[in-house]
Amino acid sequence: MTGAVIKPVIPATPSPRDGHAAVGIRTARRTLPLPAMPRPRTSSVAYGMAAVDCRGRVADRAVLTALSWTPGSRLDMREAHGLLLIRRDGHGMFKVTKEGHLRLPATVRHRCRLVAGDRVLLVTDPERDLLIVHPPAALDDLLAHRHTEVLDGDPA
Repeated sequence: MTGAVIKPVIPATPSPRDGHAAVGIRTARRTLPLPAMPRPRTSSVAYGMAAVDCRGRVADRAVLTALSWTPGSRLDMREAHGLLLIRRDGHGMFKVTKEGHLRLPATVRHRCRLVAGDRVLLVTDPERDLLIVHPPAALDDLLAHRHTEVLDGDPA
């Protein structure tokens, strides 16, 4: 069989002058976009986590130190919307224990539905001389919407 030979089709090699790298020349790696980072912190709020023991004591020295509360500091405790608000008050009925623990009385624990072993989020606001205790149920309420939003509506 005699026939015409078909020439192979080879695409042209781009040159570096075109803005493309030539074959065999190392090209720069493409990087994945970075997620948006949270804004820098601007407040003096400090956070801690602690378990409530069988006597209602909560021990987190860093949180109490951030507020400059020392053993014997008198406190006022109030429940508001499922949270426990604690402020230093010279005439308060409660006080920091001599070991430097915060003791939540039984009536306060029952009102906030806290039981021994529950872990609570402690949020300090040194400018207001305030400690906010977030029980697990309050954390569930606080985070449920945000988690659903992040998971595109999938509450898993």
